[in-house]
Amino acid sequence: MSATADMKALRNSACIVGADESDEIGSLPGKSQLTLHLEAISNAVGDAGLKISDVDGIFTAGQHSPALLGEALGVTPRYVDGTSVGGCSFIIMVGHAVAALHHGLCDVAVISHGESGRSGVGVSPRRDTSLTGQFEAPFGFGGAPTLFGMITTRHMHEYGTTLEQWAQVAVSTRQWAMLNPKALRREPITVADVLASRPVVYPFNTLNICLVTDAGGAVVLTRADRARDCAKKPVYVRGVGEGTEHVMLTQMKDLTFSEATRLAGEKAFRMASVSSRDFDHIMLYDAFTSGPPIMLESLGIAKRGEGVHFFAEGRSTPGGSLPINTNGGGLSYTHPGMYGIFPIIEATRQLRGECGARQVPGVKLSLVNGMGGMLSAAGTLVLSNETGS
Repeated sequence: MSATADMKALRNSACIVGADESDEIGSLPGKSQLTLHLEAISNAVGDAGLKISDVDGIFTAGQHSPALLGEALGVTPRYVDGTSVGGCSFIIMVGHAVAALHHGLCDVAVISHGESGRSGVGVSPRRDTSLTGQFEAPFGFGGAPTLFGMITTRHMHEYGTTLEQWAQVAVSTRQWAMLNPKALRREPITVADVLASRPVVYPFNTLNICLVTDAGGAVVLTRADRARDCAKKPVYVRGVGEGTEHVMLTQMKDLTFSEATRLAGEKAFRMASVSSRDFDHIMLYDAFTSGPPIMLESLGIAKRGEGVHFFAEGRSTPGGSLPINTNGGGLSYTHPGMYGIFPIIEATRQLRGECGARQVPGVKLSLVNGMGGMLSAAGTLVLSNETGS
């Protein structure tokens, strides 16, 4: 059996049956990272109509291991996964969970993240012993805004992208946040507001950059045959893909294009038997306003240099033809540091029709794509409330 045929055998074999955040998100100095994990898991398991004792697969990345979560939950998992490639790790883990469920390695899988990104409660101090710390930071390559700023500036040089166009991404995303009661930033903003916000590092001002919050999130998966007995309408995992390209920014082949995203997207689309034109809802990792347009280009949804047009022309906004980041994104909803679990939660809710004022009418096929590091790694999901052909 070919690799493609083997992947297609996994299509629709597992479903997301539970999804939720921690009890609160925002600035939470009274809650540790572990507490945020446990709240999110408890809420997501309850959302699925299951019990914590049903969980036998634990997937997480960050400072807490799957073993620690199992200990804290009081369960002995049969399967664990601690793959860590940045913020998209949780998106990639959906594919790993689908495979584990399909092969009987576990029956109920939980993918969880909890991070005290703003308050730093329970955060271990870290020494940077990475290649980036050794060979880039001493020469001024330091901090995500600086590194992603270089990617963004190169895109401006190559394609003539403007500060106003990047600003429109923040404006579009905020329009969705205004409809989400859980979003941290809900006041309306304009392009002029983004351009007038405090400069951080060129070409970014504060409103071009994601929030820094405390938050937890989790999703629960099980096999499709069992999903029918859960509390909510199942969301089928029709396609998954992952890829990595580099770790150090200086090793990136093309600063304006994510090869990891292209690879992950192609694999997910092929497994799901869909094209880049088939989606009616998209969730993209938006640590910076330039991230979503570059992802659209790398996924083949937009031509090179034209991803910004989806935002500038209103296609991504409420009422637009292709709604993007309907929870308000990392720019306005929440972003504790590793954001990838939250786009999955929003896609699940949209496909179950639970989003109230921000609900996309008739949504059937949702794309989730996230990055890890500086476009270093990528994970892609094709999710649906139907099994499709």
